[in-house]
Amino acid sequence: MMYQAFLLTIPLLMAFQTSSTSPLDSVKKIGPTSTPKVGKVDEIRNRAQFIGRSCKEVRDVYGQSENGLYSLTTATGVVYQTFCDMTTAGGGWTLVASVHEDNIYGEVHSWTSQQGNNTNWSKGEGNWANRKTFGTVEVATDDDFKNPGYYAIIAEDMSVWHVPNNTPVSHWKLAAIMRYHTERRFLHLYGGNLYYLFHRYPVEYNVGKHLSDNGPSIPIVYDLGDKESTKMFYGPNTRGETEGGFISFRATNHERATTAICSGVKPKGGNVEHYCIGGGGFFPQGNPLQCGDFTSFAWNGYGTNVGWSASKQMLESAVLLFYR
Repeated sequence: MMYQAFLLTIPLLMAFQTSSTSPLDSVKKIGPTSTPKVGKVDEIRNRAQFIGRSCKEVRDVYGQSENGLYSLTTATGVVYQTFCDMTTAGGGWTLVASVHEDNIYGEVHSWTSQQGNNTNWSKGEGNWANRKTFGTVEVATDDDFKNPGYYAIIAEDMSVWHVPNNTPVSHWKLAAIMRYHTERRFLHLYGGNLYYLFHRYPVEYNVGKHLSDNGPSIPIVYDLGDKESTKMFYGPNTRGETEGGFISFRATNHERATTAICSGVKPKGGNVEHYCIGGGGFFPQGNPLQCGDFTSFAWNGYGTNVGWSASKQMLESAVLLFYR
């Protein structure tokens, strides 16, 4: 009986030995799954050889259609790295800046003032209308960022993404809580970029009155979100004095302090510090409570979404600014 059983195992052993696979094959395949393919690495490396002044030019000249980091060159030969959105509304969007608030109660803010709330420092840092650059693109949701494209690219439209703080580059688009763009080619009317727009509409204390001296409000097209969801990100008290579906520039409050950008809304009142970002160097009301790039988003508590306070989602998301 044992002899017969042995004879039956011979074909099984032969089949195992002649098989093209092995039980060890599955073990051999276990390993890092995130290692980029050689071709992909070469493709990313080759992007550094492109000579383009904007992501739109890189798209048009080199046929690039993938979101990611690219190297651009200004007309004067300055080379810098930034993020290109090559998929939204035809692509070709160049990231030029991000506004990030990591400590609304602190005194160092790139887009308002790094010297605290100071009546003698009415323009603050003035970074909305100068050629100073700062930050790096890979951490644009971790810290403030501004590259040479901000003042060097002559564009027609803008795109804005609100992305949670500390989100890695590869997840920006997926993680965003709001995304939109303009289609009116409005930048043509103001010099082609924000650098020139804010020279026409200075972000400075005591340069005008609320509503009558505000800058332009431009209709937007939502890529993620809508008018109503935008207003819900801001405090309940703001919703009666804003209209969703716009991006607005140089908005002045009741105390003649100015903010730079009202993202997703058009002001219809003078409490703009609660829903507009950036600004000059002095905000009189409640001094020094209004001191930050998200100036007074926490007036009634941090992230409470009560009274004048914005939601925690809005307060803890960087605002990414793109040109095309």
